[in-house]
Amino acid sequence: MKFIRKLLFAIILLVIILISIILLTGRIYYINALKTQPLITRVDAITNKENFVKFEDMSADYRNAVISVEDHRFYDHGPIDFIAIGRAIVTNVKKGELQEGGSTITQQVAKNIVFSQDKSWVRKVGEIFAAYDLEKNYSKKEIFELYVNTAYFGDGYYGIYDASYGYYNKAPKDLNLDESSMLAGVPNAPSVYAPTVNPTLAKKRQYHVLNTMLEYGYITKEQAISIK
Repeated sequence: MKFIRKLLFAIILLVIILISIILLTGRIYYINALKTQPLITRVDAITNKENFVKFEDMSADYRNAVISVEDHRFYDHGPIDFIAIGRAIVTNVKKGELQEGGSTITQQVAKNIVFSQDKSWVRKVGEIFAAYDLEKNYSKKEIFELYVNTAYFGDGYYGIYDASYGYYNKAPKDLNLDESSMLAGVPNAPSVYAPTVNPTLAKKRQYHVLNTMLEYGYITKEQAISIK
């Protein structure tokens, strides 16, 4: 019995040490990333751009589409959504492959403005610290603005302003449900879902966006069917 207790204690201690090392490594990675440019400077460089689109200058359909498909609990959770992470783990285990992530919109902003696009675990841990700093210093609306203004939409369009005018020749505030649900789905995989690259897959992705909007109460079944 004593041996079992000692073994359990050793395992728990080892897990704590490993977690501490992982967190410390991620923290150092984040700190080093900020040495070239502080977080506030990076944010200011984005918000001061001529074509930066404010929250109120996007159509409600577009805002709702993004929230639905990317992070439907965005306004309710903190920098990290542990429920989404748990759900993603269960889904990936069931399907036997990595199909879902648990990243919040805030984490995606951290990736876009602080880190490179590498997929190392160190960067993922660094994102957590960046996400906490973002939510400590900026409102949810401001973080949402940062996300849609830095996301890549394919065809060389960075940010919702360029994407809206590039694909539909109209301002983001004038996007209708059809256009909004299409654009909201593109940043997940621009090389796949850009409407000019693969219209069939882009439409399939749009259906997914509409289904999430229906699921979370942003549109009616009739509205979803009218687009499909």
